[in-house]
Amino acid sequence: MLKIHFSGEDILRTRVAPAADPVWELVLSLHVLQGRNRDPLTSAWRHSVTRELRQDIASDQLRLLFALNPPRGYFPDFLTPYASLEGFEAGLDAVRSTPTELLQRDLTLVAAGNQLPASAAALARGDVATLHHLAESMKQYRAMAISPYWSRIQAAVAADRNRRARALLDGGVEGLLSSLRPSMRWESGVLEVRDYPHSRELHLDGRGLLLVPSFFCAATPVALLDPALPPVLVYPVDRLGGLAATDGDAPAASGASRDSLAALLGRTRAAVLQASDDGCTTGEMARRLDISPAAASQHATVLRNAGLLVSHRDRNTVLHTLTPLGRAVLEA
Repeated sequence: MLKIHFSGEDILRTRVAPAADPVWELVLSLHVLQGRNRDPLTSAWRHSVTRELRQDIASDQLRLLFALNPPRGYFPDFLTPYASLEGFEAGLDAVRSTPTELLQRDLTLVAAGNQLPASAAALARGDVATLHHLAESMKQYRAMAISPYWSRIQAAVAADRNRRARALLDGGVEGLLSSLRPSMRWESGVLEVRDYPHSRELHLDGRGLLLVPSFFCAATPVALLDPALPPVLVYPVDRLGGLAATDGDAPAASGASRDSLAALLGRTRAAVLQASDDGCTTGEMARRLDISPAAASQHATVLRNAGLLVSHRDRNTVLHTLTPLGRAVLEA
């Protein structure tokens, strides 16, 4: 179990990342791609990316990047710099500027449980050409495996941010931290991460905590190993139906889906869809549209069954947010 200790100052400085982090998503997707867990929500993505890797004659150039990111266990802290909060290029610049002592430390930890290619030795020595080659490999992999799906990844993270914003408005930062259950538990100034692979204590010491919602994070949240780095906790979000083969593909419509979509016609459901744009509870939806809570719930159920909404229950409240398909329908 990971226990993160907060002071009053830490609570004031805790925040949620403003959007999906492109570097964290890249790195964690490598773990998903190489892992044994066959999550149906990422199966189409895995199949498509694996096929492209097999066909790409330059895939050997990605060997070091893959080796540094095994599906289980430690992966280098330097690959997910805090600067990626400012975007992908800022993150890559930070990777290229990694001090040699940090490269040596991180690669030693990775090599303890994994076999690394010969180029890893040059990287550990701080070889500039190898470091720049690694950054270029990250760009190459991103273009293949992340960029075509980026809008859907962003949509899933945005939906989660709506949930956290609601929790923050209703209960302050403690309400935000309490909303992270069931994988985490907030109690008496300590955030406990259950099922964490190691027993560990992290004291924030007034620095606060950056919470990073992530599409490709597995069931267990992830923290950096080095306690001297700015504290970050990456946690999984609802994947909102997963990733299609390409970002432009619409999901195949079954007979049930076609029936559900046909049932959407009508002003009231269009208004329900509009109300859910920034997140809306059933009660709020009923008040905004001047309909009964039962009617609001019924309309939301039809939209959810059609794949246009996702609903999250928190105690006695249900929050409805748009899926990527729902947003596309609303914008159309």
